[in-house]
Amino acid sequence: MKNRPPETAKRVDFKAKQREFAAYIRDPENNPAPADVKAQRMAMYRELFFNNVESFLSNSFPVLRRILDDRQWFRLAQDFFASHRCQSPYFSEIPEEFLDYLQNERDNPDDLPFLLELAHYEWVEMALSTAKVEVAVNSRADIENLPDKRIILSPLAWPLAYQYPVQRISPDYLPLEAPEQPTFLIVYRDIDDQVHFSQITAITYRLLQLIQENEGLKAEDYLSQVAAEAQHPDPSRIIEAGLAILNEWAEKAIITIIA
Repeated sequence: MKNRPPETAKRVDFKAKQREFAAYIRDPENNPAPADVKAQRMAMYRELFFNNVESFLSNSFPVLRRILDDRQWFRLAQDFFASHRCQSPYFSEIPEEFLDYLQNERDNPDDLPFLLELAHYEWVEMALSTAKVEVAVNSRADIENLPDKRIILSPLAWPLAYQYPVQRISPDYLPLEAPEQPTFLIVYRDIDDQVHFSQITAITYRLLQLIQENEGLKAEDYLSQVAAEAQHPDPSRIIEAGLAILNEWAEKAIITIIA
């Protein structure tokens, strides 16, 4: 007959222990430390986990880190660490999880009004620099015959619109009210895998929108629609200026010529 453990022996619920451990690591102010682990060891675990996440956020959002004082920054990082449930186990995806937290969970009236937009602006550069997509290079012949060519927007070129001029925000410039005019940007990765940001006009942003929403039309079709929407007295001027922009974008691989 096999020996049986005494009836009084307690079985360890490892899942419960994991939850207890994780709850304390995330938020030690509102969760008790596991009774069977030394306080000094739990403090070490807590510091190790939090410091790793905080350091990654600090490196991923350098401007955001600079404009917040230490107290503001660590309270923000701690709230994210304690309250957000990440859907990915990879550190490289923490910035995207942080954006999700800011957009859908964060609710602090003391936050700077451009906090989410600035974080998104900083995340974009990282997202494009690490995207596993190759930049498509357009041939010289295609560029020279651009008006009759069908085009699409490169997956590594993103048109962006913000209420605040996020590209100018710094410790010396912290706007508390949005300007009357939004800020339009195009961010793209070039053939050397360098990420660039350029400020653009509203009409140029609209051209990018049309290409993005209706892929594969001829270049002249997009330009004609932009000219019609602008109700310019001389549509040919809009088309001519737009064609020059499209040529520049084709050179920089912002648009891809497909046929």
